[in-house]
Amino acid sequence: MGGSWDGNENKIIPGVYQRYSSNAGVTIQPSTRGIVTIPLALSWGPVGVVQTIDAGADLTPYTGYDSIDAHNRWAQEMLKGTNRTSAPYRILLYRLSGTGGEEAACTTGTLTATAKYPGVRGNDITIVITELTEPEDNFTVDTVVDGRIVDSQMAATANTLTANDWVTFSGTGALTSTVGAPLTGGVDPTAAATDYSGYLTAIEPYRFDAMVYDGSDATVKTAMLSFIKRYFDDNGRQAQLVAANLTNPDSRWAVNVVSGVTLDDGTELTPQQVCWWAGGALAGAQYNEDLTGASYPSAVEVSSKLTRSELEAAIQAGQWVLQDDGNGTVSVVYDINSLVTYTSDITEPYHLNRTMRVAMVSGNDINDRFSTRFKGVEDNDDAGRMNIKSALVNYLLTMQDNRGIQNFDGKTDVSVYQGEKVDSVRVDTTLWVVGATNFIYATWYISRERRA
Repeated sequence: MGGSWDGNENKIIPGVYQRYSSNAGVTIQPSTRGIVTIPLALSWGPVGVVQTIDAGADLTPYTGYDSIDAHNRWAQEMLKGTNRTSAPYRILLYRLSGTGGEEAACTTGTLTATAKYPGVRGNDITIVITELTEPEDNFTVDTVVDGRIVDSQMAATANTLTANDWVTFSGTGALTSTVGAPLTGGVDPTAAATDYSGYLTAIEPYRFDAMVYDGSDATVKTAMLSFIKRYFDDNGRQAQLVAANLTNPDSRWAVNVVSGVTLDDGTELTPQQVCWWAGGALAGAQYNEDLTGASYPSAVEVSSKLTRSELEAAIQAGQWVLQDDGNGTVSVVYDINSLVTYTSDITEPYHLNRTMRVAMVSGNDINDRFSTRFKGVEDNDDAGRMNIKSALVNYLLTMQDNRGIQNFDGKTDVSVYQGEKVDSVRVDTTLWVVGATNFIYATWYISRERRA
């Protein structure tokens, strides 16, 4: 448990409370980024539940379609990474509850088969019952999806069949043969803005690096951005919202995608759909990596080409813009978030997503791993505070070795001292972040004289 603090030691629940300022100029390794979450209206899968999907896993149990199916385009894009950074290693998927969803079903003889989940995917299921000659009065009951047998059981009566990953069975009495009884009546739930509240409640206990919203509802955007801010303020965890065409979000917690693309197979993606890839790329980028100039695999053209002045205006407005080179490569113009109004504490460096990745990794590690190591364990005396400082210095030296920060001095840049209460500790840390080389200013001196 933890959160943010404003300089006053007034917290009630024990934990690690953090704040950031640009004016302050035990071995624990910096953690790996790479978790992205998304809520979607789907045609299969458990409703209102956070599902953990590791990269490379078969998506069929989660969405009802295999990983290369067009219905999983969102995941295909999300798991691409860039030409120089890794894809996320985990997706936290939430199927929106919605209203009006129905499970497909069929009745053949004494047997009723009902799809495990509501949605139109259930209409692709067929039950085939074949009578056996041996043993007598027994049948093979096959569950078939898209022409493929996904479950096969032998039974004599309906009540002896067991549920599988696709259907549940009910009924009593002897089975009868059928060459194929299709399930019908499956209906997708209709998701509304209010359904996202359930998602935000469900996802709050999880750790993630990026939250993707691929819709256009202004109410949902506002709610999700408020949640991301509260995710830090109340829980001490840090992540960014990735959404399209936000209206003046002006927040380091929000990445505002404004570009659509065309893929090499001719598929056109809107800015909302580009958020799939952008969210995955931003989550997968590590604290010592920058996405400026990184290319979008298989994207060949930007749908809305901007002039130089339009690009400058977009950057000044805090928009995350893509451009193409005319030769089939699409890349990120500038890896920034939507923060454009600065304060004495949150200044221009926080406009860069690489700075935010340093802040998010260190902040999440301090909240989760330092809290586990020291909270309620370490004595608040000189020796105990020295142990905290030593662990923090070693942690930051590792981050410096990995070129995430620079010019760090463990003697002067970390101070750990007694807080106002007997059980509180104050920690002041100065970090100099490393930026990517995004601007190169060159001068060429041309001489008419030959060098001797």
